[in-house]
Amino acid sequence: MNYTQAVGEKSTVKLTISFTEEEWQEANSKAYLKTRGKYTVPGFRKGKAPRPVLENYYGKGVFFEEAFNILYSEHYFKILENEKDNFTAVGEPSLSVEDMTEGKGVTLGAVVPVKPEVTIEAYKGLKIKKYEYNVTDADVDKEVKKLLERGAKDIDVTDRACADGDTVNIDFSGSVDGEKFAGGTAEGYDLVLGSGSFIPGFEAQVEGMKIGEDREITVKFPEDYQADELRGKDAKFAIKLNKITGKELPELTDEYVKTHAGVETVEEYKKNTRERLIKNAENRSRDETENSIIEAIRKNAKAEIPDAMVESEIDRMVQEFSYRLMYQGVKLEDYVKYMGQTMEQFRLQFTEQAKTRVMSQLVIDKIVKTENFTADEKELDAKIEEQAKSVGKTLEEYKKNIDPRQVEYINNDIIITKMFDFLKANNELYVEGAKPAAAKKSTKTTKK
Repeated sequence: MNYTQAVGEKSTVKLTISFTEEEWQEANSKAYLKTRGKYTVPGFRKGKAPRPVLENYYGKGVFFEEAFNILYSEHYFKILENEKDNFTAVGEPSLSVEDMTEGKGVTLGAVVPVKPEVTIEAYKGLKIKKYEYNVTDADVDKEVKKLLERGAKDIDVTDRACADGDTVNIDFSGSVDGEKFAGGTAEGYDLVLGSGSFIPGFEAQVEGMKIGEDREITVKFPEDYQADELRGKDAKFAIKLNKITGKELPELTDEYVKTHAGVETVEEYKKNTRERLIKNAENRSRDETENSIIEAIRKNAKAEIPDAMVESEIDRMVQEFSYRLMYQGVKLEDYVKYMGQTMEQFRLQFTEQAKTRVMSQLVIDKIVKTENFTADEKELDAKIEEQAKSVGKTLEEYKKNIDPRQVEYINNDIIITKMFDFLKANNELYVEGAKPAAAKKSTKTTKK
């Protein structure tokens, strides 16, 4: 066997793989042994007819397809391993028979989608938006309210209008251009105001209604609404409010937080809550800033992304969506059917986001490779030791049974952290709306 390679269109490599007549016949013999049990010939027990008899009875090419599969499986992946420094396959190849002259062997073609080369205009010296989130007393108070709501009692409200947080029982009938639409009418529907369960603007316009009151409101369906025929349309809803249910919150005491939060005092609960919120805010600030950095770099990057990479990313996104549905007790197939879509239509809506995610990863890979970020053994051990200590083990004990995939994950995490530290240090990050600090005179020279 020998092969040649050539660069193809849209991030593909064309492999031309030639096999001698001896290799081709050997593949046919293997195909015969593997598949002969499927064929029946008069005068022979099933699977016992000799190869020449089967070829004469079913045609000379009876084993060709299986022989092609054997040659592919035995040699294709070895070729990929040999060429790993030259290209990386990112999907299944498109196979073809280039030549099959009797007595001269066979030549196969494989068009392989490969990881594309990325051109980045710049990833240093950019001005990039930074995100910062701070924790206020009001944020802590919201968490306190959530805790109190665990022990809240439902009470009928008759002496005031409904407000945010109340559960209202309503009848509603919606129409677009004077015509009622599917799912737009209900009676005795319980709606928690402020929950965001309905389209934007609906719940806010219900607030302030009193029991027995009728009201007509107008809302606009979002441009990305699941029902195509309603996207961006104005809708009118006739609403009648039947009942208001409020919540009576218990008193915040040491005894209450001990029972519902597992801490001894209100002061301790508020302290722990603030620390948790600060940690969450720091993580959110970091994640959104890093996303902002990659987005800014991605905008001036170019690559011919093969369809196979996009389809693989869509597969992952659909799987992630399916897992989220499973936690809610819903099957993906049922959800797609409920939305009135085919699976193909459902997958199609992920296309642009998938392209963005693929391009972002290509940009990250390019920067990591260009700057040669790596994780050495000392850094790996330090991270692994943190995990070992969390389960009461020494580094040596923990490493004995550690999953290699976990080590790879830790290795990648170290590298990505280094990359973002580098990008933060080599770009100008600004907080939108923040006032610049007063300039100070300096005699130092700054490297650029």
